[in-house]
Amino acid sequence: MIVNYTNLIKKVKETSVPKPLSGTLSGHAAGEPFDKHVYKEIKKEFPKNTFRQYEYLNDLFSKNPDVIGFEARQDLLNSPTVLFLLSRGKNATDSWSIENPFEEKQNDTADILVVKKNFYELIDIKTRNLSKSAQPPNIISAYKLAQLCAKMIDNNEFDNFTINYFEIDWLLEKEELVCKDAHFGCLFNANPADLYINWAAAMQIQFHVCDLDQSFKGTREQWAKAYLKHFVTQAKKRADYMIKQFVKPFEKYLINTK
Repeated sequence: MIVNYTNLIKKVKETSVPKPLSGTLSGHAAGEPFDKHVYKEIKKEFPKNTFRQYEYLNDLFSKNPDVIGFEARQDLLNSPTVLFLLSRGKNATDSWSIENPFEEKQNDTADILVVKKNFYELIDIKTRNLSKSAQPPNIISAYKLAQLCAKMIDNNEFDNFTINYFEIDWLLEKEELVCKDAHFGCLFNANPADLYINWAAAMQIQFHVCDLDQSFKGTREQWAKAYLKHFVTQAKKRADYMIKQFVKPFEKYLINTK
């Protein structure tokens, strides 16, 4: 890892951001100010290595103005696995230009990207209102993570990137959101078999970062294979449930129908 998260936690605790003008204290409205706050703190330490995901792609493409088109621009990232995580769609990449750069998207894999010596540290910022009890947030698509693990194995790429999560726990004090605590977790240090997949919520893996188990001691290759085993097992259970619940009760009505 590039970022020292123990130091980052110390830097952000008891700091604050203004209450959103919209008055909404949930979801993206509350999360975005802290996201930008953490980004600024990391960028102070790594000014030339810290990007928003779209900023990195804009920087990469602008430094290679003679490289045009989706396939050619994809080759600028020399890692197929990292490419899968960071790239935009074909039409967007084809139409990119200095006059028409990428803008930030809420579904970008990383809120913050730190790149150093061909190592990519993807950081996703999560926030939690300590005054309310809420279910764990959506973290990443279980299907997307399965695709990622397959690419890691196919391309033998296990040590050139990581996916980390940083949680800000906050309380509203007057007109400020105050960080009362912060937590860090690495996805690849979590036990894959314990990751909860909410199939009813767009197949999202869900957890609070503060509760994320960090006891996995195997290699990244072992992690990828263990996650794929977990995903396939859970998907089969879900498929069996769907057939039993939504197919079997109605099959009798299809007899003698065309």
